[in-house]
Amino acid sequence: MIQAKNIHKFYGDLEVLKGVDIHVKKGEVVSIVGPSGAGKTTLLQILGTLDRASKQNGLELQINDINIQSLNDKALAKFRNEHIGFIFQFHQLLPEFTALENVCLPAFIKGTKKAVAEKRAKELLDFLGLSHRYDHKPNELSGGEQQRVAVARALVNNPDLIFADEPSGNLDSESAETLHSLFFKLRDQFGQTFVIVTHNEELANLADRKLTMVDGHIVA
Repeated sequence: MIQAKNIHKFYGDLEVLKGVDIHVKKGEVVSIVGPSGAGKTTLLQILGTLDRASKQNGLELQINDINIQSLNDKALAKFRNEHIGFIFQFHQLLPEFTALENVCLPAFIKGTKKAVAEKRAKELLDFLGLSHRYDHKPNELSGGEQQRVAVARALVNNPDLIFADEPSGNLDSESAETLHSLFFKLRDQFGQTFVIVTHNEELANLADRKLTMVDGHIVA
């Protein structure tokens, strides 16, 4: 699913990633932990194609056997929309749109017809226990409900990969536990692969594999 080798990232003279190698299998849930500043989010953004690695000899990044480095910006945006979903610590829902409309947005960007997109969005919201919240805007939803809408949005295009960056960091303990169990339920139901950056040890330890980053390297 993901094959990455010799991933470096420089910001000026600061080297944030120092030759990271990582391999993730299809259907696997992988957690990445480590202290703040270790490079976890930077790695997630590069793996998720939101940022590009700094060019180095031996650099390799393949997702589903596609050489990501060879894609131009337009092709990369299309690949990201069709194959990757994102869940962030802050849900980043658009406040002027309803839950249903927020979930549909990636499908509309893909060019999916409105009726098809709404049908899929409703299926996901139903699955996530939000069938009574289609027409509610984000400020009318609890924190846990907002995050579940964000999960539905990440899944609406049936992506192969879900990247999550501190997905429960802004939730109370009960909502966080619900979200954690949901990830594994989604993996089992839909077969997605998850890469999760988290400081939550409970979530990290539930993963199939837990990777630890320190000072720009994966050390375990």
